Amino acid sequence: MNFKKVYGLLVWSALVLAACSPKIKTPKPEPAKPVENEKAIDKKPVKKFAQGASVSLLVPFKLSELNLKTATKAEIEKYAMPIDFYQGFKLGLDSAAAQGLNFKLNVFDTEDDNAHIASLYKNDRFKQSNLIIGPVFPEGLKYISAYSKENNALVVSPLAASQPADFNNPNLISIVNNIDLHAKKISAYIAKNFNPASTIVVLINPRKTEDEQFGAPIRNYFQANTKFTVQEYASAYAFETKMIKGKQYAVVVTSSDRAFVLPTIEKLYKLKHLPAGGYSIALFGHPNWVKQNYPTDKMQDLNTIVSSSYKIDYKNSAVTSFIKKYRYKYGFEPGEYAFKGFDIAYYFGRLLATYGEDYKDYIVKDRYKGLHNNFSFIHDEKLGYINTSLMLLRFKNFTLNIVE
Repeated sequence: MNFKKVYGLLVWSALVLAACSPKIKTPKPEPAKPVENEKAIDKKPVKKFAQGASVSLLVPFKLSELNLKTATKAEIEKYAMPIDFYQGFKLGLDSAAAQGLNFKLNVFDTEDDNAHIASLYKNDRFKQSNLIIGPVFPEGLKYISAYSKENNALVVSPLAASQPADFNNPNLISIVNNIDLHAKKISAYIAKNFNPASTIVVLINPRKTEDEQFGAPIRNYFQANTKFTVQEYASAYAFETKMIKGKQYAVVVTSSDRAFVLPTIEKLYKLKHLPAGGYSIALFGHPNWVKQNYPTDKMQDLNTIVSSSYKIDYKNSAVTSFIKKYRYKYGFEPGEYAFKGFDIAYYFGRLLATYGEDYKDYIVKDRYKGLHNNFSFIHDEKLGYINTSLMLLRFKNFTLNIVE
């Protein structure tokens, strides 16, 4: 993101974002919608919002902490994330308004502080919200859970990849896939595509807390549901001593610690290409690998697959349309959080416009094909609504491509 443009954007934000409430009116119909739901749903008579739907967006701009005269580039870029999300969100709600509903968007700077969140409970605009987006971070989501349950208010967790059980809120809507869903996706793929008679599933698991969060559900999946032989080692070097020629190895590295992962990849690559004849290895990695830097040639050679809840197809017409609109309105390229903000706003805005006051009943029925990921929710009486849609990506032609 261009430094000067981010700087200018923050100046603008400091002037207009604090407690702003833009009224988003129905624009003229556009010739093409940016994204569409996957299938039509039988609808009962819709009870529309009489005064338009009220949406509250809780984002930690923390602009009061930023001195624009002395801030470094790194400091400014840190504060750019919530603004990027807000701008994408605003475009998404604009697009949803094309379906015939006016929105009142209330934007609140939580400053990543629970005291600021508590002050909203006395704010009339906040109390009249038909939907609350945010807070962004887990601590804020935990804090607002009591208000959400007491007032039966739906709260969207837009960016946190936390376990829904951390919040114990039946009114929570979790957008980002938790680590258990990533583990299940990887496990199901291995079970479907490998022969248990000739394949050994290997977990390379250093057993740190974060490693075990990914490793435990994979281990449990294969122990409970399949006939695969499962082995577990603390390192690739320990694994090497137990390898058997003629076997296919589906190797899952549960760590995202680059200092551990990089030599592990190097070792597995060497084991596949031993001078006397290598082993058959397919590698599966932690979802955080997508944002880390590893040797692409070796990842590709090992047929590496990782799960992800974020992937942009820049050849997609809806993506290119969004980018053009974002450039036109804001003057620079959208980042990851702009795409996420757009999808969340458009999906829920469309639900509000289509189903009115009963939109809650359609969250699990209405599937959405988005710019960065799809939305397909299940409902748990204790944990709320959980998005189960995520992708598997494989290295091919030196880039990540969607497998499923």
